[in-house]
Amino acid sequence: MTRLRSLIFMLWLYGSMAFYGIFCSPFMLLPLRYAMLPIRWWGHTVLFGARWIVGIKVEFRGLEHMPDQGALIAGKHLSMLDTIAPFTVLKLPAYVLKQELMYLPFLGWFAARTRMVPVRRDEAAKALKSMVAGCRARLKEGRQILIFPEGTRSDIGQDAAYKPGVAALYRDLEVPCHLLATNSGQFWPGHGIDRKPGTVVFEFLPPLPPGLKRAEFMAQLKERLETRSNALIAEQTAK
Repeated sequence: MTRLRSLIFMLWLYGSMAFYGIFCSPFMLLPLRYAMLPIRWWGHTVLFGARWIVGIKVEFRGLEHMPDQGALIAGKHLSMLDTIAPFTVLKLPAYVLKQELMYLPFLGWFAARTRMVPVRRDEAAKALKSMVAGCRARLKEGRQILIFPEGTRSDIGQDAAYKPGVAALYRDLEVPCHLLATNSGQFWPGHGIDRKPGTVVFEFLPPLPPGLKRAEFMAQLKERLETRSNALIAEQTAK
C-alpha cells in the first residue's frame, strides 16, 4: 500500500507541476511578484497531496526567526521537499540551484523568469564569483536567498560535508545567516520513491550574526543545523 500511495503521489507531484507550468505560463509575462505565484500555488498543491495521499503533514516552526526582507538562509537538505515547502512561507525567495535544473521544462522556465541563482558546479572559481554576484543582486531586490550548504541531498545519519559557497556569500553579503533545520528525509527520503506517513518539520533558527571568521561560521553553521535537525528526527521517532 505504501508503494501504491507513493506512486500515486508521484503522479500528483509531477502532474501538478505540468499543470501549473502549462496553464500558468502567461504569469511569466507579469512582474516578478506575480510570476512567483504559480510556484507558490504549486508548493501548496504538493503539500496538500503529501498530506492526503501519503500522510505527510508539514509543520513550520520558529516563524519569528523567518526573514521577510532581503536575507541569507542556509538550509539542511535531506529531501526534494526542502526545495518545495519554503515557497509556501517565504515572501520572495531566490534559490541557489544547480545549472542543470534550468534546462528542465516548467521548473527551469519559471526559475529563469523569477531570477533564481544557477551555479555551474564544474567551474569552481568562476561559479563562485557568479553566485556571489547573482545573490548580491537578489539581496538588493529584497529577496530571501536560500542555499543548501551541503550542495546536494544527504541521507539521515550521513556526515555531510558543507561546501564553502555559503561562507563566501556570508562574507561578501555582510548579512546575518538565517538557519532552516528539518527532518524531511525521515518521511520523504532523498532517494527512491517511497514516502511514509509522519510529520515533517521545518524550523527557522535564530540567525548567526554577520562578521564571524570563516572557520567559526562554518563550524557554528554545521553544528546548529545538524544538532537541531537530528533533534527533530529524534522527536518524530519517539512518537
